[in-house]
Amino acid sequence: MQTLENQRRTSSIRDMVTGSKIKGSFISFGLVKLDVKTKSSSGVEFKTSGSSNVDTSKVTGTLETKYKWAEYGLTFTEKWTTENTLGTEICVEDQITKGLKLTFDTTFSPNTGKKSGKVKTAYKREYLNAGVDVDLDFAGPTIHGAAVAGYEGWLAGYQMTFDSAKSKMTQSNFAVGYKTGDFQLHTNVNDGSEFGGSIYQKVNDKLETAVNLAWTAGSNGTRFGIAAKYQLDSSASISAKVNNASLVGIGYTQTLRPGMKLLLSALVDGKNINAGGHKLGLGLELEA
Repeated sequence: MQTLENQRRTSSIRDMVTGSKIKGSFISFGLVKLDVKTKSSSGVEFKTSGSSNVDTSKVTGTLETKYKWAEYGLTFTEKWTTENTLGTEICVEDQITKGLKLTFDTTFSPNTGKKSGKVKTAYKREYLNAGVDVDLDFAGPTIHGAAVAGYEGWLAGYQMTFDSAKSKMTQSNFAVGYKTGDFQLHTNVNDGSEFGGSIYQKVNDKLETAVNLAWTAGSNGTRFGIAAKYQLDSSASISAKVNNASLVGIGYTQTLRPGMKLLLSALVDGKNINAGGHKLGLGLELEA
């Protein structure tokens, strides 16, 4: 029977059953990125990330520390960005009841004095994963809710956002999907105006493929994309994708050694090959 242990709510309910393995094979085009993860002997996790935008030459970075107090199901996370934003997150899981996760997330910018807070709740069991997040604001909280239910490979999910300041539902998405070990089918309706569908298949141990279609009410065009990932060997893989706008993306991932991964990507405009404007991406992930 299909469980929902990993069906965590994300910014788009489309991630419920899509072929995210292929999508994750590409780093952002036009970026040079470095990620480093390490863990101290006392159990404190450190993560730092830096990126440079080739087009704008803007450099951004983040530093994150995380400590888990497993005995009480607590996780403390602190984060700092080069935009001088400080963040603190406190999370407690499986303490009030099994499957329930509560999180309090705050950010503060000393330069502007801007503060923000968010309360997150998530509850997951074998056939259900539901969550409610509340963005705290002086004008009125914004409520985000989502739920995914599954049985025998079938999945159904709903996602909504309600802005209490405007007393208005700003987002309403619905999705249905079917998932087996090597095949995924997904359809979604966003705000009653955007319709989409995708198919993902793991052809064999080395090859994965995916097709995505989307259409917006009031427009004549249908958007589509095709993607594939091929595992060259145990340490290297290559990915490719193309859409109806003739944009071709190519990604290459190489594990140099345990804890060190190199990512390369390129985006080519098939309609204007000689005009320039193509983008490259470079990423390096280190973990110790």
